[in-house]
Amino acid sequence: MSNNFDERFRNYSRPADNNKAYVLEKLKGLFLEPGLVLEIGSGAGQHAVYCARHLPHLIWQPTDQAEYLHDLSRNISELAPSNVNLPLALDVSESDWPLDEVDYVYSANTLHIMSEVQVTQFIDGVGRVLKNNGLLAFYGPFKYKGEFTTDSNARFDLWLKDRDKRSGVRDFETIQQLSGDNGMELQHDFAMPANNQLLVFCKNA
Repeated sequence: MSNNFDERFRNYSRPADNNKAYVLEKLKGLFLEPGLVLEIGSGAGQHAVYCARHLPHLIWQPTDQAEYLHDLSRNISELAPSNVNLPLALDVSESDWPLDEVDYVYSANTLHIMSEVQVTQFIDGVGRVLKNNGLLAFYGPFKYKGEFTTDSNARFDLWLKDRDKRSGVRDFETIQQLSGDNGMELQHDFAMPANNQLLVFCKNA
């Protein structure tokens, strides 16, 4: 896929383009069975389009907050393969989500732009809609035992808080606890490029 194609995305994100191949490499070994993937916070839809092209056994459901759906919907309509559904509005802070049951949940670079309350609401919501034995995958930066993994992530955290004091790089232990409270157990913690992680949880039967 050429850069010219990628840059046809409205609201195009270079970081999303840079990490999509690394994410796909991991998802190929995780999202093995046919099923429905709920992506939360799809942005421009670059991961949805790219991953769905290479994982044709999956139906990909992009979502984002209503205010971002215009560009996302146009991108999906014009660029996505047939196994990507048209985007749906999803606000994690609302109890009524647009889907009742999904096989997989994927979200990239979202937890650190949410408030702590929204992070809890996000994971509670996943606990409601994810099927037993389904997988939840979070991509992004995390702290461990309160410590940043790199100086660049510490600077990124300061930048986030300067923009919105409620946001910030989240603690791995908090995400693990919240997921456990919703019946999800950590399966993998993959180190990824650019000082990120891919955390994978499985919903207990």
